Amino acid sequence: MDDSGEGAGRAVPRKRADARRNERTLLDAAAAVFVTSGVEAPVRDIAARAGVGVATIYRHFPTRAELIIAVYRHQVEACAEAAPTLLASGVTPHAALGRWINLFVDFLVTKHGLAAVLRSDDAGFDTLHAYFLDRLVPACAKLLEAAAAAGEIRSDVDAYELMRGVGNLCIGADNDPRYDARRLVELLIAGLRLPHP
Repeated sequence: MDDSGEGAGRAVPRKRADARRNERTLLDAAAAVFVTSGVEAPVRDIAARAGVGVATIYRHFPTRAELIIAVYRHQVEACAEAAPTLLASGVTPHAALGRWINLFVDFLVTKHGLAAVLRSDDAGFDTLHAYFLDRLVPACAKLLEAAAAAGEIRSDVDAYELMRGVGNLCIGADNDPRYDARRLVELLIAGLRLPHP
C-alpha cells in the first residue's frame, strides 16, 4: 500500500471534523443573531459573530432558507442532546427540566420567521415539524419522568402538552414589550412542583 495514500486517507477525516466544527460555529452564531435580530438579520452580522467572512457563510449556506433550516436542525439536536446531559449534571431533575425548558424557549424564539421562509414549501415545513417532535418530545418526556420519579412534580404531565403550552406562552412576545414570555414559562415550570409535606 502506498504511504502517501494512507496519509491522504487520514487527512480527510480530520478535515471533515474541522468542517463540522466550523459549521457548528456558524450555526451557533446564526442562532444567537436570530434570537436578538430575527431570521432576516444581515448575513454580515452572523459572519462577524462567527469570526468569518460573509463569503464563508454563503459557501456553506447559499440561501437564507438553507441557513435557517440548518440552524433549526442544529438547535433541535442541541436541545435533544441537552436533556441527558442536564440530568447527569448533578442538579435536581426539576432544575434540569427548568434549564432544558429555557433552552427550548431560546429555540422557539430563534425559529420565529421559519414559517414565512418555508411558506412556499409546506412539505418541507411538515418534515421539519415531524423531526422536531420526534427529537424533542422524548427528550422532554425523559426529564418529566425523572422529576416525577424523584417526587418533585406530578406524574401526569404529558411532554407534548407541556411543550405546546410553553410554545403558546412564547407566541406574541415580540409584539408586546411588556409581555415577558420567559417569566410566564418559569411560573409554569414552578407550578409543576409538588408541595413538600
